[in-house]
Amino acid sequence: MPRSLSVVPSSANDNSWERRYFKALEIAPYGLLGVSLLLSELQPNQSAGDRLALFGLSALAAAWVLGMFTLSLPGWRKSTAAMLVYFAGLLVIGGVLESRSAFYIAFVITGFLQAFMVLPSVPAFVGVAATSCVIYLTPPNAGWQFPEGLPILLFIVGLQTLTIGGGSYMGARITLESDKRKRLVSDLEAALEENAGLHVQLLTQAREAGVLDERQRLAREIHDTLAQGLTGIITQLEAAKQAHEHSVVWQRHVDLALVLARESLTEARRSVQALRPEPLEGSRLADAIGDMAERWSDSTSVPLRLETTGHPVPLLADLEVTLFRVAQEALTNVAKHASASKVGVTLSYMDDVVLLDVRDDGIGFTPGLVTIGSRSASGHGFGLKGMSQRLQRVGGRLEIESAPGAGTAISASVPAMPVEGGA
Repeated sequence: MPRSLSVVPSSANDNSWERRYFKALEIAPYGLLGVSLLLSELQPNQSAGDRLALFGLSALAAAWVLGMFTLSLPGWRKSTAAMLVYFAGLLVIGGVLESRSAFYIAFVITGFLQAFMVLPSVPAFVGVAATSCVIYLTPPNAGWQFPEGLPILLFIVGLQTLTIGGGSYMGARITLESDKRKRLVSDLEAALEENAGLHVQLLTQAREAGVLDERQRLAREIHDTLAQGLTGIITQLEAAKQAHEHSVVWQRHVDLALVLARESLTEARRSVQALRPEPLEGSRLADAIGDMAERWSDSTSVPLRLETTGHPVPLLADLEVTLFRVAQEALTNVAKHASASKVGVTLSYMDDVVLLDVRDDGIGFTPGLVTIGSRSASGHGFGLKGMSQRLQRVGGRLEIESAPGAGTAISASVPAMPVEGGA
């Protein structure tokens, strides 16, 4: 237990019952002293000298409590030696008063009330025992003057010390624990307020990260849709310009350019709404990649072979969109950089992953000389970076194998997570 119980718990509010209780304990000695003096002065057969002596001693008792306890500095109350002097003086003055009038027992009871307020636990028990002794031994005609009553007197003093001392000790412990819990609650409330501020900060950071992620998504979507579509349109129009003397060939390139323009417009609208690519609407992934690959082959005049292995199952939308975009970007890279004579695309459904392989027999490159996202200065690097970022977002991987003059193989894998009921 701490040295002594604080008169007013530090965490108590101005209107709390604890503060009112301890304030009552501070006032109690004066009230008990006043009652004792009043009852004593009302007794008959008191000489003027006795009345004056009781009044003077009562004034001394009030001054002692006021100067040594009520008006004392906080540091004074924390001194065990100072409080022992105060408590001893309180009992001495109370004993002298009680020896003149038994009514001053009421004032001596102050020792019971203040023992555990001003003294450590062991001296406080001694103080309670001393208070009991003063109560029973100092009044006129006290029991100690009759030897036959001494055993019962000792029993009463011991029992009173244990009961009052034990009760006061437990009350002090309970008060201290209550004060400790209130401090803990106050600290917890402060921590919660701090956490609320951190939560707001985290939400702000998450919102900013979400904005950045959305910008990157839109950049990838624009690259995979508008940029590729416009590139195809330019290719077809250039081919049409070169073949203007052949009306049939010219018309074919113009028709393909119109198709690509319409698809690019549709994809741009869907990218803003973050919807699935049009080829995936109502189609299986293999069929969507097959249709896209067929159009690519027609527009580039490069033979393409598509193969699907395993048991195709509908995947989560994000996974299918990712694989479709990777296939689209890979074929765009082939058309722009590979100078290939043939291309192979394989979609493999396995137990835990789905693989997409795009292989060409073009000029190749040295992957070790560049990092993903910077394959060439023509903008092709953003395509590789976009593919890698797309796959990372869905827990997938991108692997590139190539060498100068040996073609290129791009392998993308995503977790095989079918839609509910799709397996």
